[in-house]
Amino acid sequence: MIRWRDGVVAQVGRSWAGALELTVTIGEQTVRALAYPELVGAPVAGDRVLLNVGALDRGLGTGGYALVVAVPDRLPEDLPEHGHLVKARYTPLQTMVMGADEQDSPDHDVLRDADDLFGTPVVVADLHSALPAVLAGVYEARPTTRVVYVMTDGGALPLAFSRSVATLRDAGWLSGTVTVGQAYGGDREAVTVHTGLLTAVQVLTAELVVITQGPGNLGTGTRWGFSGVQSGEAVNAIGTLGGRAVASLRISEADPRPRHRGISHHSLTAYGRVALQPADVVVPDLDGDFGDAVRDAAEPLKARHHVVRVGVDGLYDAMQAAPVKLSTMGRGLDEDRAYFEAAAAAGRHAAGLVDVPARS
Repeated sequence: MIRWRDGVVAQVGRSWAGALELTVTIGEQTVRALAYPELVGAPVAGDRVLLNVGALDRGLGTGGYALVVAVPDRLPEDLPEHGHLVKARYTPLQTMVMGADEQDSPDHDVLRDADDLFGTPVVVADLHSALPAVLAGVYEARPTTRVVYVMTDGGALPLAFSRSVATLRDAGWLSGTVTVGQAYGGDREAVTVHTGLLTAVQVLTAELVVITQGPGNLGTGTRWGFSGVQSGEAVNAIGTLGGRAVASLRISEADPRPRHRGISHHSLTAYGRVALQPADVVVPDLDGDFGDAVRDAAEPLKARHHVVRVGVDGLYDAMQAAPVKLSTMGRGLDEDRAYFEAAAAAGRHAAGLVDVPARS
């Protein structure tokens, strides 16, 4: 199940919060590798490294790195012990962190009986690539909004894998991060989506929350076998806790797969079948036959949700000004504009809810 390789670091490349890119030589082959210094230490040129090359060998786009499992000849020093939440549990690289909701945490007194999001708007999106577009919509409508990102464990587990999050933090577009379930590396850790959302609002004082999986969506071409099913489950958690779920639709005019053109079957299943709590489902007001098709496809969602049409004027310019380059499935803003406008429209709508009194 794991493809192991022994290599030597030829060059240390770029780095971002929690991650270090390397060029590693394996015999006559040179590969791109990624190390998480908090887990394995910081490799330098000449270090021998033990690698997991499974995703690289399979040619996976998001996970196309050899991953450093250990620097066996130069092990890092033991870090001070803190916390007893084990993430990536019972795998060779399980890591122990301090959970915001555990008994020894300074946040425990706040979270012990916490049970309410106080009507805070929470944007739910299927793919991690929607995050910067959602934020562009938020800040175009309400530039001073305090936004916290909650990352679920449907994709990458280490938050450090996301260069987008690191850049968005540096640019001030994210005020905080929470990693939930098996995901780790946020400003706060939490056991479940529920405590992650409560941490975002009651500990990190978010005015607006965005929740998506990490990079690396998993799909199988079946109705139920995709990691974005979590989007519907997130809507249920938000509604149960008294938040306002704002559902971002996965829309594409460019995806070559029929099941993802128009409104993706992922969104129709997650929001139409999995989500039992109501949400504001945002339909971008797109032009032409494609816009008509999207609006028609969203009609069945009205049985359970409030379907909201949101204009997209000005959102393209806002997304062009984002601190990260927008990309989904290898397609940029101009190649799949409808996808990004749908996410930005959800952000725009959610920003308009920040100052609206909670519904009783």
